[in-house]
Order: sequence, then C-alpha cells, then structure tokens
Amino acid sequence: MNMADRDGRQDTGGVGVPAVELVYRTTETDFAGALRARNRRTAAVRRKTWLFRIVGTLSLIGGVLLLTGEAPDVARAAGFLAGGAFLWVFGPLGHRLQARAFRGLLEKAGETRAVVDGSGVRVTAAGCDTRIGWAVQPTYAETDELFVMLSEGKGAVSMTVLPKRGAQSPADVDRLRGILDANLRRL
Repeated sequence: MNMADRDGRQDTGGVGVPAVELVYRTTETDFAGALRARNRRTAAVRRKTWLFRIVGTLSLIGGVLLLTGEAPDVARAAGFLAGGAFLWVFGPLGHRLQARAFRGLLEKAGETRAVVDGSGVRVTAAGCDTRIGWAVQPTYAETDELFVMLSEGKGAVSMTVLPKRGAQSPADVDRLRGILDANLRRL
C-alpha cells in the first residue's frame, strides 16, 4: 500500500481529507481506558456490571444477616462480606485487571504506527502489519485521550485503540475525528 503520493502527501483514501498518521506506544493505561470506553457503550458489559453489583449487594446483606442471627456464624459471614466487597470493588475495575494482564504483550509491541484514511486503518507494530476495514469495526467511541474502534456484537470483543497523543498536531486529531465520523457510527 503506497501511503504517500508523488508530492509526499498522504493518500486521502477518497474521504477528501489527508490520511492521519499516529505514532505511539500503547500503554496499560490506554488499554484500560479503551476497555472502560467499551464497557460503557456495550449493553452486555453494562448488564454484567449490574449483575456484579446485585450479587455483591446480596452477598453483603447475607453476611450481615449471618452476623445478626441468633447463632452468628462469623466464618461464613466473613466469606459473604469479603465476596460482596470484592464484587463491588473489583467488578467495576475489571478493565484495569484485564489491561494489566496484557502488559507484557503491549511492551513487546513497542512503537506502533497507525495510518487512518478513507479505506480504513493500517496498524504496524513489531512483527505485525494489519489492515482494518471499516466494516470490521463499524463503531467508535471517543474519550479525552483515545479513539476506540469497536466491532459489533454483544461484547464488542474486537477493538482498535488510537491514542490521541500519537497525532502530530491537534489538527490531526480533528481530521481523524472527521474520518471516523465519515466512516463509522459514533457511540
């Protein structure tokens, strides 16, 4: 794929604006932010979060009831209370735990280069060169730090993380937003 024409400008891919190139290292924080953005925008993950909170609340209530009964069962109550607290604290923070699990892979990827144009996104990292068409990830979410392209489906399991800090200038961030808006549905 020829990314530059004879004048040295990036190919627009038919969108009417120049392609945007991002150069960055994906961090654990980026990945956690992308998971958090995905979690807020996918119904299946929102339902799972509420399920964690409901079960956590029921567990906490059960623990309190075990302590306040006629014959308190401290050991079982402690288990219920610990389980309920765990679900309340770590259920919503699951994205951080998932991101931490990918730390080694993110470090191995090293510097990443993403070129976004009218035909999709080309991501190049250590030993990897991938072309992602708009149909594969037809929606996106924007946070203060990232653009996150997401696949359709209940869990939106496929995603591409595009950190804004990888852009050459603020104008590139605006152009990138324009390309994404022209080709994807914003969540």
